[in-house]
Parts: sequence; C-alpha cells; structure tokens
Amino acid sequence: MSQYYTPPGGLPPQTALMTQRAVFTTAYAFIPKGCFSDIVTSQLPGWTKTRLWLIARPMSGFAETFSQYVMEVAPGGGSDAPDPETGAQHWLFFTDGLATLTIAGMGYEMEAGSYAYIPPGTPWTLLAEGGTPARFHWLRKLYEPAPGLPAPDPIVINERDVPIRFMPDTQDRWGTTRFVDPEDLRHDAHVNIVTFQPGGLIPFEETHVMEHGLYVLEGKAVYKLNRDWVEVEAGDFMWLRAYCPQACYAAGPGRFRYLLYKDVNRHARLRGPGAFGPPR
Repeated sequence: MSQYYTPPGGLPPQTALMTQRAVFTTAYAFIPKGCFSDIVTSQLPGWTKTRLWLIARPMSGFAETFSQYVMEVAPGGGSDAPDPETGAQHWLFFTDGLATLTIAGMGYEMEAGSYAYIPPGTPWTLLAEGGTPARFHWLRKLYEPAPGLPAPDPIVINERDVPIRFMPDTQDRWGTTRFVDPEDLRHDAHVNIVTFQPGGLIPFEETHVMEHGLYVLEGKAVYKLNRDWVEVEAGDFMWLRAYCPQACYAAGPGRFRYLLYKDVNRHARLRGPGAFGPPR
C-alpha cells in the first residue's frame, strides 16, 4: 500500500529550535516539511473552506514554467470556478480524503492516489465530500501549443492502476510511474511519480534544461542538488531551476518516492516570453 505524506499544519512550539534545513540558492530551493506551518498558508478567490501552501511559482531568473500548491479542502468546500488563468492546464494528485472532481460535465470520485490531468480551456469543479479534508497537489502551467497537434485529452486514473516502468539495468530499484505516454507529443509537461527501492540510486549527475519540482511523498534519501548532498524525507520539497545538477541515493530502510514535474516536448523559444534578448 502506498502512503502519501500530507502537511499537518499547526505551529511549532516556542521551545523549538529556529535552525532548520531550509535553503534557497541561485540553483535550487529546498523547503523542508517543518516550513509547512499555518503561518504560510494562503487562500484563493473562488474556493470555499480551503487553504493551501504555495510552494512554487514562475519567478524570473529561477524556475519559470509552473506553479505548485499543496491544497487542503475541508468537507463541503471546493470551487465551481477554480482558476481564472486563461490557457492554464492542470494536474491534480490526491494524497488524502475524498472529493468529486467534475471535468467537462463528467464526475469522478477522487481518493488517495488519484491523478487527474485537465487540459487548457476545459471547465472543471471540485467538491470535498468525505469526513476529513481532501488533500492534493495542484500543479499549473500555461499550455504551449505545437503546430499540427491538438491539445491533450483529460486523464483521470489512480496510481495503483499504472505500473512502474523501471530503468534498465537497475534490478528494478529505480523506476517511474508515468501517467502519460512519453511519445505523446501533445503534452508539453509531465507530472510523474519516481520510486527508489532501498539501494536504488541515480549514479550520475543529471544536468539538463528541464525545470523540476520534487515533493517527497514517502521515505527518505540523500539528494544531490547542485554542489550539495541534502538529506530529504517525506514532506520535503525541492525546486530546481534549469541545469541544476542532481543525483540521488536511497539507502532505505523503506522505499523513497516523490512527485515530479518537468517541462518537455517543445522547441526552445528564440523570440517572445522566455527568450534571451528582445524580439527581432
């Protein structure tokens, strides 16, 4: 059975040490679970009985493609108009509670492990209906169309119904739960779950242009971020800008898992927003 960490909120006691593990550099940000207190929660217009931790947003000079919220919707809460941003696409991954997600008039019951992709321009609503809060990650990105390709279709599935695709020559110690076929070029970003069994590792420094958001759902490991080896555990969040070197070693005792965002499948823009220098 999968277990997904969710922030409990609250406040630390006055006797707690102020020194924690939080780090912000020009290459990455590391937000440990102890930072997810009531002090930094927020609310959203159009949502009722809802609070959230906003853990990533586009920021010039850093990671610029996506936002990520950790949502907590009390029973009876939700939204009929969740996002006014024109052109935004959405990924929802549920870690606790029950909710009804309606996409283009079709209702779906969401529980721990449920995943949804909502294409841009698609109406959707959400209502928390269990006896405890519905908790989920909500990732947003402006969709970047590609010539000759339509927008993707909605996806609603549960993680338990998607097999892990293990990397070759890893003895099934390192793999990815892919909710979208990597060959489907309609998608300009992927939100997946990466799993390491004890002893699994990334044995090289990944360095690439793709931006990452990594929220640890389960377990612990040491993760290489730029020049630093950082101890990470369930509830921690890592936010990596383009080209930040990364690697991982999961020593156990249990498996190590995180929810991963990355942008894919599009040309690098030479003009317009996000390009280097003014348009010509």
